[in-house]
Amino acid sequence: MNRVNRYLLTNFLSSFASLFATLFIIVSIVFFIQISRITSYVSITFFELARLYMFLLPQILLFTIPIGFFVSLAISFFKLSKENESIVIFTLGYPTRQIGKFFAILSAFVSILLLGTSLIMIPIAEELSDNFIGHKLNDAQLNIKASQFGQKFSDWMVYIENQSMDQNTTVYENLILYNPKNSDSNDRVLMAKTGYINNFNGTIELKLIDGYSYDIASNVIHATKFDNMIIRSKQQDKSKEVVSIIDYWKQALSDDKRKKDFTINVLVSIFPLASVYFALTFGIVTYRYEKGFIYFGIFGVLFFYFAALMILVKQPFIAIPLIFIVTLLASIFSFKIKILSRY
Repeated sequence: MNRVNRYLLTNFLSSFASLFATLFIIVSIVFFIQISRITSYVSITFFELARLYMFLLPQILLFTIPIGFFVSLAISFFKLSKENESIVIFTLGYPTRQIGKFFAILSAFVSILLLGTSLIMIPIAEELSDNFIGHKLNDAQLNIKASQFGQKFSDWMVYIENQSMDQNTTVYENLILYNPKNSDSNDRVLMAKTGYINNFNGTIELKLIDGYSYDIASNVIHATKFDNMIIRSKQQDKSKEVVSIIDYWKQALSDDKRKKDFTINVLVSIFPLASVYFALTFGIVTYRYEKGFIYFGIFGVLFFYFAALMILVKQPFIAIPLIFIVTLLASIFSFKIKILSRY
């Protein structure tokens, strides 16, 4: 790498680092909000929350690096043009073709890494995340708390007056359970002095001790005293079958969701390579006359690229080659007309 390329790369990395950090934080906050929804039905620790975040990290990188690369490349050259440094480089005889070639190679390298992330790392991380959540759902103790209304166990509404711990087991005191009337049974009420919950291989058991059962008909109430009563609720296995990466993406042949994932992942991954010459075209300017065009150009490329992606998202074998080739050829053409012909 010669001194000019090293200098240009240093300026680019400086712009990329600040923009990437901003985008990374914003996207991370969005994904954290999605993760927080899980805590409404599963109790997880801080370290488990961090683990879920790590599973989402490949997706965060996929959506921040391509946009950050394109925008920061254009901005870094725009700053050089603003200080007339790019003009000095061209005046000293350094060809713009060499600059284009250097950053095209860099963008191709970044796109290859992103393809590995999107086609290999993301399926693995998604599978780990889904199975982790499924495991938590299968093994979770019901999050029933004392003195709170609106809690349910299976088809029963539950109210608990108090709770305590006995050798790592939560013991509930003064329980009231209500099962509303339906086509198969009358209103039923259970009252027990104590109770606790066990989980046996996905089957949740609520054991009630020393209580009464009330079957409420239209004119008659049947009361039954019991010493022990067990109510079982079979939990569905939420874990997903482990499949290979090839089988994972083969589903794109028939599954619409997998088609969308494949189209988005691939086109976002190769966006740096497809748009690299656009970034150079917008960034290398005569600042005195073209100072405002860069922002319209950046927004225009992002809008049309991702709008086309969304329109053709369910047709990956048409969308990927068409959008990539059209964008790449248009960027090369603009670079030749605006930059190579002038500098």
